[in-house]
Amino acid sequence: MGQKGVCCCCAALRPRYKRLVDNIFPEDPKDGLVKADMEKLTFYAVSAPEKLDRIGAYLAERLSRDVVRHRYGYVLIAMEALDQLLMACHSQSIKPFVESFLHMVAKLLESGEPKLQILGTNSFVKFANIEEDTPSYHRRYDFFVSRFSAMCHSCDPDPEIQNGIRMAGIRGIQGVVRKAVNDELRATIWEPQHMDKIVPSLLFNMHKIEDVDSRIGPPSSPAAGVKEENPSMLAENCFRELLGRATYGNMNNAVRPVFAHLDHHRLWDPNEFAVSCFKIIMYSIQAQYSHHVIQEILGHLDVRKRDSPRVRAGIIQVLLEAVAIAAKGSIGPTVLEVFNTLLKHLRISVDFELGDRRSSAGSGTLSTSSKESDERIVQNAIIQTIGFFGSNLPDYQRSEIMMFIMSKVPVLGTTSKSLDPSNLGDLGTRRIQIMLLRSLLMVTSGYKGTTISNALPAPFLDPLLSPSLMEDSELRQLVLEILHNLIDRHDNRAKLRGIRIIPDVSDLKIKRDKISRQDVSFMKKHGQQLYRHIYLGCKEEDNVQKNFELLFTSLALTTIELANEEVVIDLIRLAIALQDVAIINEDNLPMFNRCGVMALVAAYLNFLSQMIAVPAFCQHVSKVIETRSVEAAYFLPETIFKEKCDLPKSLEKDEKDLFFLTNKIAESLGGSGYNVERLSVPYVPQVTDEDRLSRRKSIVDTVSIQVDILSGNSSEDKVDNTEEITFEALKKAIDNNGLEEQEKEKRRLVIEKFQKAPFEEIAAQCETKANMLHDRLAQILELTIRPPPSPSGTMTITSGHAHYHSVPVYEMKFPDLF
Repeated sequence: MGQKGVCCCCAALRPRYKRLVDNIFPEDPKDGLVKADMEKLTFYAVSAPEKLDRIGAYLAERLSRDVVRHRYGYVLIAMEALDQLLMACHSQSIKPFVESFLHMVAKLLESGEPKLQILGTNSFVKFANIEEDTPSYHRRYDFFVSRFSAMCHSCDPDPEIQNGIRMAGIRGIQGVVRKAVNDELRATIWEPQHMDKIVPSLLFNMHKIEDVDSRIGPPSSPAAGVKEENPSMLAENCFRELLGRATYGNMNNAVRPVFAHLDHHRLWDPNEFAVSCFKIIMYSIQAQYSHHVIQEILGHLDVRKRDSPRVRAGIIQVLLEAVAIAAKGSIGPTVLEVFNTLLKHLRISVDFELGDRRSSAGSGTLSTSSKESDERIVQNAIIQTIGFFGSNLPDYQRSEIMMFIMSKVPVLGTTSKSLDPSNLGDLGTRRIQIMLLRSLLMVTSGYKGTTISNALPAPFLDPLLSPSLMEDSELRQLVLEILHNLIDRHDNRAKLRGIRIIPDVSDLKIKRDKISRQDVSFMKKHGQQLYRHIYLGCKEEDNVQKNFELLFTSLALTTIELANEEVVIDLIRLAIALQDVAIINEDNLPMFNRCGVMALVAAYLNFLSQMIAVPAFCQHVSKVIETRSVEAAYFLPETIFKEKCDLPKSLEKDEKDLFFLTNKIAESLGGSGYNVERLSVPYVPQVTDEDRLSRRKSIVDTVSIQVDILSGNSSEDKVDNTEEITFEALKKAIDNNGLEEQEKEKRRLVIEKFQKAPFEEIAAQCETKANMLHDRLAQILELTIRPPPSPSGTMTITSGHAHYHSVPVYEMKFPDLF
């Protein structure tokens, strides 16, 4: 009798490969594989590779029979033999043998015995590490993906067995990924039907880890033993490897199942696992593909825009963590898309918040207060994400983002590309204004423009300063803080925090450079805008201490960064004008505001006098401050901004010792070489189109002041035309009885103005008038490009001469200045 009950005659007639296979199996499976016979079988397979497919088929037949009969010892021997044959044979004829091998592995994985499942997985992993000479164009791993994924979700009641099966499933997935990616048909494994099984299986095991923080950060290399003992760590390593192998075309297929898993298991609130998951993703993928992940997060945020606020906030926080990593590398073309999507969701959040508030007010309940607070969480998360992303961008991109965000700030009464405030009402518009300005504040944090014109270009400066005219102290505070970020190029703002009388400015160790020509040019073009907004900002009734502190810092930073001799004179004129605002009080400001303005002027002139270091100027300022500290402490910031400060009932205009006097300042600066002629010209802010949009009560007074001053240098007809645009002129024009007396009074005031006004003031006003004339002439000259409707009866003004050939006379709209 031959081996295992086969007679010698029959055994001799069997094919050689079967005899060699039979010989490797001992009588007692406990003895293990017969090594000597295994060497003979291996030599035969290498020498006759065409027999490999038959060897494999026969081994598969024996293994299947042993699995059915539960003869697991022989199963182990058969798999060991298969493994050795795979490692030894690498010829082209190994393909049929591999098919038999995979069929046997599938048999083991289908069995309900955990040991056989683990055995089959180990064999598959060994096979996955073999580099085949030629790719297989027909082999698919669909079954193995499904089976290994199912093993990752094992719920065996025995924790040890459960742990072993899950780890085997994870290693199997890792083997499938390696084998499929190394194959030329690598696109197969990245198909959605496979990724939808692989990725959730890995995430399921990763979520079981207790120490979530251990995964945050770039991939590390812990000891191999630690990896093998923990399914969570093994799943994470496999997940990192999968993402690291992803390319441009299949990145999205690997990321989308993550969102499905987080949605299904409700892992956005709380979102610790979601955050750690996307940190792993961002650190594992190639840097140039980061924008794919960001686009997917933005897309998912759009999909979940109707979900609860905490879910949306969780997604936005994940986006924040993603862009924080992506901003350090390549962020691709998604910069504006990120900001545009976030601003859109900011509007949606405000809609939800105000809608809940209105429904709560209509029903008379307060049940929506928690929803409102949750929406605030969403809004804060959006602002934080916008600010963090913007602050990590290069300067050239940050400038574009600043312009982009500013273009979205809604202004009541205008139609622009901003977030449409029509359906929000005043409250909703204000909420969006504040949040966008807060976002802009974070974006501008740390920005260092080489010149101030780069930091504050005209298309950005004009819309930025518009909110500073609005009747909202918080909006004005944000605008000033944004200005500080852009103007402060030497980090002096922290040294100037708070409003106070600084005893010795040199102790602050202010850093400054020589004013560049570009900065001088900027102040000539836009300095009046800055002065005007500081001036009007001081006249707001709802100003609080923080407003005055920020206004002081604005003046101080302007002095440090942008002040030459001409700007110094303008700043002094502005300070004196503010002092006059408090003394004369044409705007009927509360006493606190008047004292606050006086304190602001004192703090600033004290700072300015020490910065320019003119002894006589410093002496005058110090003397006024000393007098105030004794007789009127409420004119100093240290007193007026205390919690309890006794305010005066009135301000006496005749107490010259308490005020900074223009003639004294001019005398002190004139002796040091300053051109002080312009000090005698009172500062008057320019009136712009922004005043119509600001809805400020004090703008009407400002317009009237300027009209009065301009009328002093106008002809009698010009006075009439100017007054026609004011309310008083229209009112008096209706009263025909008082028209003659009105005209006489105007003539008298004009004559008196020219008789008594200083020459410097008249000259300055004439210069302003000349500039206006120049602008009007420029507008007229532009009309010369119109085609002539007829050769006669037309006139063009060019170079001061009239030529009859271009513009019809009836189309020429000459300004009132003519």
